[in-house]
Amino acid sequence: MRQLLFCLAALLGLTISAAADTLPPPSQPPKVHVRLIADRDGVKPGSTFTVAVEQNIETGWHTYWLNPGEAGQPTEVKWSLPAGWKAGAIQWPYPIRIPVGPLMDYGYEGKVWLLMDLTVPADAAPGATTLKALVQYLVCREVCIPEDANVELPVVVDPKGAGPASSTAADFAAARAKIPAASPWPMRYALGQDLRLFLASPALAGTARPQDVQFFPAQPGEVTDAAKQSFGVAKDGLVVSLKPGGKMAGLKNLSGVLVLVSADRSVQALEVKAAPGPVPAAEMGGDFNFWLALAFAALGGLILNIMPCVLPVLAMKALALASHAGADRRHARAESFSYAAGAILSFVAFGLAVLALRAGGAAIGWGFQLQEPIVVAGLALLMFAVALNLSGVFEFQPISAGDALARKGGLTGAFFTGVLAVAVAAPCTAPFMATAIGYGFTQSAPVVVGIFIALGFGFALPFILIGLWPAIHRIFPKPGTWMVRFKQVLALPMYAAAGWLVWVLAQQVDRSGLIATAGAALALGLALWLWGRMPMLAGAVKTGVTFGAAVLLLAMVFALSFVAGAKPPAPVTVAAHAGMPSEPYTPAKLEALRKAGRPVFIDATASWCITCMVNEEAALSRPKVHEVFKQKNIALLVADWTNKNPEITALLEAHGRSGVPLYLYYAAGANDAKILPQILTEDQVLKALE
Repeated sequence: MRQLLFCLAALLGLTISAAADTLPPPSQPPKVHVRLIADRDGVKPGSTFTVAVEQNIETGWHTYWLNPGEAGQPTEVKWSLPAGWKAGAIQWPYPIRIPVGPLMDYGYEGKVWLLMDLTVPADAAPGATTLKALVQYLVCREVCIPEDANVELPVVVDPKGAGPASSTAADFAAARAKIPAASPWPMRYALGQDLRLFLASPALAGTARPQDVQFFPAQPGEVTDAAKQSFGVAKDGLVVSLKPGGKMAGLKNLSGVLVLVSADRSVQALEVKAAPGPVPAAEMGGDFNFWLALAFAALGGLILNIMPCVLPVLAMKALALASHAGADRRHARAESFSYAAGAILSFVAFGLAVLALRAGGAAIGWGFQLQEPIVVAGLALLMFAVALNLSGVFEFQPISAGDALARKGGLTGAFFTGVLAVAVAAPCTAPFMATAIGYGFTQSAPVVVGIFIALGFGFALPFILIGLWPAIHRIFPKPGTWMVRFKQVLALPMYAAAGWLVWVLAQQVDRSGLIATAGAALALGLALWLWGRMPMLAGAVKTGVTFGAAVLLLAMVFALSFVAGAKPPAPVTVAAHAGMPSEPYTPAKLEALRKAGRPVFIDATASWCITCMVNEEAALSRPKVHEVFKQKNIALLVADWTNKNPEITALLEAHGRSGVPLYLYYAAGANDAKILPQILTEDQVLKALE
């Protein structure tokens, strides 16, 4: 019915347009400006070159993809070419979802390039010629306007040919990167109450898990376009949940485009050609992620209250409220909310501080902070200190000012009790917290603040309930000897966490960095042991021990400075990459290989880069590529940007890139590198290596 209404509306628009032919021409300019752009200055007889049909769309309007969705019409290009010239089909870039009222369109906004390959006849006469095309399209906002544009492109036929135009090379590379690539991973689907598409890729279910996934059907009726889509991970891949359309039951295969958005916001579009088959169970995400994160944050904050370092503070204040709750219920309620305010604001302040570090930190984002060895070493020492505390080596002594404020009665005392409790709980973790916080730091600032508010609310909830209903305090265990045993048990996973972080550090620094970390841990342990002895001392002895602990802490900081300056471990000279022998990239290694006369292929990649993995599977891992590498004795250098590396960053910037992937080929004796497309095919790699 919607399609019928749209067709009637379009017919009415055409009728009105025909009737308006007798009227003066409209004063409004077209909503889309169209032009043709060639990828080279001259074309060779018998060759194929690429032309971009550029649509510059007015803000607020959109044109349509191959499948326009629930309403619309795709762009058509009708060429008027000289005899013998041939034009290929439109190479459609991946679209976006555009809601229009209750409908969902698939199309483009802003500026879009539709690429088409043109073939020059072998007997084309040298000289200038003009290519003409009629571009017809529907441009829509609240209303739809059929427009067309007659465009021309002058080209020069040159028997010598010409290379790609340098002025448009980057734009054509960006346009080609938006064209869906053949999937290196098998796909299958299952039709039940919902339509589930499975992409068999363990990497996408692990370290390279995308942040967002969208499916665009190739044919109308395969899915319900306006329905929400969700995705989740299974054991060996990615599962996308869709609402089937009316025509899905009669189809033998599912086709379309799957768009994956990585953690670094890069986009990879894959062609979907899926046959029916089993789809594993998966926990679906989608629009429930934010609310689930809030629930996890609140639950994690609530669990923090059973930590031994927090429970005594809560019990002390809860009993204080309960002792006078019956006399003045209103005052007890006010104190409970004052405590909650102190706790929640402290969590929010912590979240805002992290956001500030994130905004002023590395361009790759907060999620990669463990790439810094000094951060890993610092976290290992923190876990070690917490473990020593839980083992009973020392106890944190409250700051006198904060403790005095916490001991005060009234609303001020309750507020600073919340602040003090959060400060005590800061080193602690609880189940569900990591999931919630990890999700938050991939989202916008308001989402992060919301998650930390939920953490504070969960943390303060028992105290709020105790303030409102003092009898509830009886369900909480009273401090006793069991807490000492519980603390000692909790120390074990903290020691394990510290050990794991040291193992991570061993992948980032050489032996000197590990020795410095061990020295820092020894100095910290001795300083904390002295701290634990201080309550039993007095006078000059206590002053001397305090001085000794301070010196040891300075020694720890001094040792950590060596970690910051430590070199990475010696790289493996030969490793497997894409099934071929490889070496880590360094400028010195590249220079040495080129001076020796060897051809060099550089693969700038990262373990979290989906596009990189697609290219590795679809092109670099192919037997024919391996054979050419072996025949020509091509050296493969891998510039792994998984960890921060200034040399690789400089390599990217030198070639106009701010991220991976980047593929460079230095032929033997060549002065400059040949830059390959971001989306690779086997044929493109073989052609570049010729």
